[in-house]
Amino acid sequence: MGPIGRRGFVAGTVFAAFATTGGEGAGAAAGGSRPVRDFRGVWIATVSNRDWPSRPGLTADEQRAELLAHLDMAVERRLNTVILQVRPTADALWPSPYEPWAQCLTGVQGRDPGWDPLRTAVAEAHDRGLELHAWFNPYRVAHHTDPSRLVADHPARLHPEWVLPYGGKLFYNPGLPEVRAFVQDAMLDAVRRYDIDAVHWDDYFYPYPVKGEVFDDDAAYERYGGDFPDKAAWRRHNTDLLVSETAARIKEIKPDVAFGVSPFGVWRNAATDPEGSDTRGGVQTYDDLYADTRKWIREGWIDYVIPQLYWNIGHPAVDYAKALPWWGAVVRGTGVALHIGEALYKCGDPAQPAAWHDPQELSRHLTLAARYPSVGGHCYFAAKEVAADPIGAMTAVVADHYPTRARPPRRRSGPE
Repeated sequence: MGPIGRRGFVAGTVFAAFATTGGEGAGAAAGGSRPVRDFRGVWIATVSNRDWPSRPGLTADEQRAELLAHLDMAVERRLNTVILQVRPTADALWPSPYEPWAQCLTGVQGRDPGWDPLRTAVAEAHDRGLELHAWFNPYRVAHHTDPSRLVADHPARLHPEWVLPYGGKLFYNPGLPEVRAFVQDAMLDAVRRYDIDAVHWDDYFYPYPVKGEVFDDDAAYERYGGDFPDKAAWRRHNTDLLVSETAARIKEIKPDVAFGVSPFGVWRNAATDPEGSDTRGGVQTYDDLYADTRKWIREGWIDYVIPQLYWNIGHPAVDYAKALPWWGAVVRGTGVALHIGEALYKCGDPAQPAAWHDPQELSRHLTLAARYPSVGGHCYFAAKEVAADPIGAMTAVVADHYPTRARPPRRRSGPE
């Protein structure tokens, strides 16, 4: 065994008092000879001040206090991983040389908030025995289509040819090699400079389809798509390049930093592809977002996957109980860890069907998942609901499944 680094020493110290028996955590040994290992995560979304900061323009001290409260709540709920959104709209929650300060901090894009949120988040999370996964959105630029509203030196203004409007938003064009290189540079700056545990992406690659609108990348396709049978294949190739190149670069910079993706929960429906899931999802990542998430797992480009299974057990179109085993089969034997994204935000929401008004719905998800050895844990969307827990669904999960704190799963060393 090699020398123990700072992170390993801190984590070992924090977890020394944790129980080594009991619980439903992945990796719990028969007879209780090893510590419980179970991925227990929470997303902290900063885009549009969804979870944190609670509103733009708070003082640095107020922002920091709110952030620490979220970390403390994660500990209280016996979670062990925080996935913090640090690049919400082509801006940054650290002093980036590539992009402006994030608007969610001060209300003004590019304005220095007076502190370094990512540095604080990493240090304070590790002090609490939490992993800190830095969550980046590769291509989203703005929730509007007016480049003049961006800060004057924003890369999207300096390179207007990189940007396309679609669905009332601005996006970087994934078909341009210079865009892929730039967004990787911007994200990997944080990997070089901070002791993050993982790079994390969610489900946004090519934008979700908007009826009656066209994502106008014809010029890029004409220039770069000649070797492909159609635009869809070319777009998927572009997304594959983003994933595979980022994976390789992370391992070159810091081999111990993991790379994880949280895709929409339907790769393809079985009616579209017999290898797809027994679902009838209105969106298929392969066809609509041009993201072949199954391929990324099979190729070993990612270290973990957290499919967003944001449906209840028995849902008529996408039944949680049918989507779950499909993902379990996909990761089996690959060495890629599977954790399940859970829709805590739906619990108690008046707009949701009856299942989401039962405080035990999410707890039943974990009970079902425990039947599948490939499932290594769960992640909850999102931090605001982890704290508020309006109908007690999170409280039920903790009571039923998290009797003690647990270590996160070990990193894979390669395909099994």
